[in-house]
Amino acid sequence: MSEAAALTNAPELTVSELSGALKRAIEDQFGHVRLRGEISNYRGPHSSGHCYFSLKDAAARIDAVIWKGTFSRLRAKPQEGLEVIATGRITTFPGKSSYQIVIEQLEPAGLGALMALLEERRKKLAAEGLFDETRKKKLPFLPGVIGIVTSPTGAVIRDILHRLSDRFPRRILVWPVRVQGETSAGEVAAAIRGFNALAAGGAIPRPDLLIVARGGGSLEDLWSFNEEEVLRAAAASDIPLISAIGHETDWTLLDLVADLRAPTPTGAAEKAVPVRAELLGDLADRARRLDAAALRLLDRRRADLRALARALPGPESLLATPRQRLDRAGDRLRASLAAALSRRQLALANASRLLARHAPHAEVQRAAGQLNNLAYRLGAARGALIEKTGERLKTLAARFGAARFASQALLRNDLRAREEKRRALAARLDAAARVFLARRREALGHVEKMLAAVGYEGVLRRGFALVRDAAGAPIRSVAQAPDGALLTLQFADGRIAATAGPPLDRAPAKKRAAKPPKAKAADQGSFF
Repeated sequence: MSEAAALTNAPELTVSELSGALKRAIEDQFGHVRLRGEISNYRGPHSSGHCYFSLKDAAARIDAVIWKGTFSRLRAKPQEGLEVIATGRITTFPGKSSYQIVIEQLEPAGLGALMALLEERRKKLAAEGLFDETRKKKLPFLPGVIGIVTSPTGAVIRDILHRLSDRFPRRILVWPVRVQGETSAGEVAAAIRGFNALAAGGAIPRPDLLIVARGGGSLEDLWSFNEEEVLRAAAASDIPLISAIGHETDWTLLDLVADLRAPTPTGAAEKAVPVRAELLGDLADRARRLDAAALRLLDRRRADLRALARALPGPESLLATPRQRLDRAGDRLRASLAAALSRRQLALANASRLLARHAPHAEVQRAAGQLNNLAYRLGAARGALIEKTGERLKTLAARFGAARFASQALLRNDLRAREEKRRALAARLDAAARVFLARRREALGHVEKMLAAVGYEGVLRRGFALVRDAAGAPIRSVAQAPDGALLTLQFADGRIAATAGPPLDRAPAKKRAAKPPKAKAADQGSFF
């Protein structure tokens, strides 16, 4: 069998069929894999919520995708350059003829990677100021309600409740969360935000203090409390927060963000409330000290009062000096009254003299004299003003007459100049009109000559005739003049009527019909 025949017998596949067969083969062979590699080309979640990046090692790379729903459940989020272990399934993407891994679970590759990620996150949040001591809030001395974020089934909640009941029983609100696993970080952050969202005075009391607690464990076990979501929720909390994660040697980034770090959950309960018995003892001691101090103060005030009473003089000795001062003041008052009366009499005499000088009749006489003086001055000023005004009017009349004469002279000169200019323009207009009319007559003559040369009247004078039909329209072909049609023949010297006959260049219709059919068929069948 030839090579062409072999190719012809091969089955034909479409591109979609081949892509589907490859997809099924790869997914059947690699249904579930775990890959270790470094994240590359990660630019954050796409606008659709999905994440696209690559996993690479020293010799190869593979495309990776995390769907939106899976990304929200991941405990460890992808970061550029982070070495991770990805669990998922291998599939193909027909649109690019490439294969990729659909990641279902992502975890840092080893403790070293977790520590590097933890250090990088610590530096980032420290640069944002989340660890600053200035933003941390002071814990209340005796909170009325304490909110606890922890697992409700572990030993941690029992230790905290037992320690609080021993020291100072308070009202406790427990927000149950998972303290380990993929959803742990989201639940802890939601609990912190939920406690802060409670309204003061509502049906559920708003806590005065929050405790986020968990027992000890490895770095991977405690990783939920290093997630950025939890740290930002704790930093945004308006309620003071105590971090009690693990044992005393364990630490998380939440310890740096919280307002106070407790070495253990039991230690958090001890830092949250004081010891009630100690407070009662201290209060009783302070009450005893206060009673003793009040008694001592009362005794001291009684002794001071007795000493002051012995030091006070008798009533007669107290009044003797004021009586003597009163007598002296009476003597000085009489002398002062006499002196004041003399001063008032002298002032009255001076006022009488001044009043006499300013009597009404004297004021009227002085005003009359001033009025006469003003009347004389007014008359003199009026005469001078009339005389001066007359002279100014005469001067203005003379200046006005001269100005009017000069204006009239200028107006006459302007009129003469305008008249001369008008005459010159009229002469130029007449000359231009004559030249224009001469040019138009010459052009009209040329047009008449051209019209006479191309007009049909000249052709008629050369012996031709113009044929028109009964409506007066020119006839240009024999087909327009059927037999018996009325025609008009126009010559150079007049018109005559005529009737159309049969054409002279072809035989009558009957003779054409008498031609042999064979010859006619031969003519129709010829291509030439």
